[in-house]
Amino acid sequence: MRKRRPRWPPLRASALCNNAPHGGMRMAGAKPPERQPQANAAALEAAAFETILAGREEAGLGQLEQAHEAYLAVNGVPGALHTATWLTILLMDRGDFARGGGWMAQLRRLADRYEGDCAELGYALLPVGLQQLGSGDPELALQTFARVIECAERFGDVSLATLGRLGTGQALVRRGAVTEGVSAFDEAMVPVTLGTVRPLVAGIVYCAVIETCYLLFDLRRAQEWTNALSAWWEAHPEVSRFRGQCLVYRAQLMRFHGSWSAAMDEAARAQEALSEPPHPALGSTLYEQAELHRLRGEFRLAEDAYREASRWGRHPEPGLALLRLAQGRTAAAVASIRRSLEEASDPVTRSRLLPACVEVALVAGDLEVARTASEELREIASSRQSDLLSAQAIEAEGAVLLYAGDAAGALHPLRTAWRQWQQLEAPYEAARVRVLLARACDALGDGDTAHLERDAAEWTFRELGATHDLASVKHAGPTSPAGLTSREVEVLALVAAGRSNREVALALVISERTVARHMSNILAKVDVPSRTAAAAYAREHGLI
Repeated sequence: MRKRRPRWPPLRASALCNNAPHGGMRMAGAKPPERQPQANAAALEAAAFETILAGREEAGLGQLEQAHEAYLAVNGVPGALHTATWLTILLMDRGDFARGGGWMAQLRRLADRYEGDCAELGYALLPVGLQQLGSGDPELALQTFARVIECAERFGDVSLATLGRLGTGQALVRRGAVTEGVSAFDEAMVPVTLGTVRPLVAGIVYCAVIETCYLLFDLRRAQEWTNALSAWWEAHPEVSRFRGQCLVYRAQLMRFHGSWSAAMDEAARAQEALSEPPHPALGSTLYEQAELHRLRGEFRLAEDAYREASRWGRHPEPGLALLRLAQGRTAAAVASIRRSLEEASDPVTRSRLLPACVEVALVAGDLEVARTASEELREIASSRQSDLLSAQAIEAEGAVLLYAGDAAGALHPLRTAWRQWQQLEAPYEAARVRVLLARACDALGDGDTAHLERDAAEWTFRELGATHDLASVKHAGPTSPAGLTSREVEVLALVAAGRSNREVALALVISERTVARHMSNILAKVDVPSRTAAAAYAREHGLI
């Protein structure tokens, strides 16, 4: 006789799924659930999941509720656990927390009252592990997912084991053990690529792993699994539930590799697929459209898209701060990126914001903030195996050196960053580095090389459709003598016109302390002892 198993911890909805039967007959004109045998309940459940996979989620939820009642009518507790778990998951996932909370309570009662042992109790542990992850306890979550895997192996349930390994990978990443977490993801993907898990499980694992790869800046794996997801989706035309998420991932990769028009088309298709009914990933595709509009110089459309993305739960940074910078609203960009960084505590979130912080701070003339952000980005990049983060950190280092007046010192990191962007096949990022290289060469008196770098950047911007960047390069021309930055030239011009530090600060919307720091840099770069001598230098070199 089996011992009564211990009570499970409280359950909570998650993005994971239960292992439900598929391929059963659809029930047309069925009798009331309480009079159906268990076989008919299983067939109705299978029909419900087919409906959900086909994208008709509301209808599938109704069928799933009927299947749940049918299982209870014949004391089929494992089947009732199936359906209660799925109803909780799907309702919570779509934001229907009231109904989802009701099914969560039902699931808890069923799990606590059941005397036997079955694989469905292993599935019931999945929401528990995710609750522990969400509350910031990855160590406890690892223990829970270990129990999930043990249950899966006891019952020979490949789908359950796959979901357990997925949860293990997520817990390891949250704990900071990124290498081990990625290894768990790779192991979870083996049965998915072999086709030995159910379609709904496969889709969930694909999307979760790809999303984590993006969060970890593991572009190689993200691209590999996105391509695999695309192939899987095309091989399963009956499955439309993951179509929108797949299109979002493809749009992100297309944008990164310079196919902006195709990326916009994919993002628009993703929006259509995710809108009816609204899916949580809708905010991501709206943000992706906003990024594309910003890069193409379509600022009004970008602003509208960032606003819509925010309404659907996607934080609009760092894109919105970069939009404000491109619009010339430097103070707004500074406030936005500063506030976002103050709220961000984990390294992953901060690493997504720091490159923009460096760019905004340099344009605002705050070299100290830019240098601090660059150093933090370098520390994060050194702790992670990410070519993307490495390229961003090295570029930031070179940009800070350039703006500090060390054009010679900036050349090596900028050349290294350009090569890394080239290897990653990121044409836009590579072109932006060439603009910085042109400025460095100008400051060193190498006008010919500067012209070649600037010409190459212009050609890339023109090919991509980066109209704002193209206009900026054309209007920028060579940098000023002595390696003065554009903001330093602005400060020097106002000082030469007789303005005090306070008046300069008000005119440029910066602090007096920042003006004083600019003046100190200017005096050092042009090698003069006083403001009066600096003003004379400005007139002599045609800077005013």
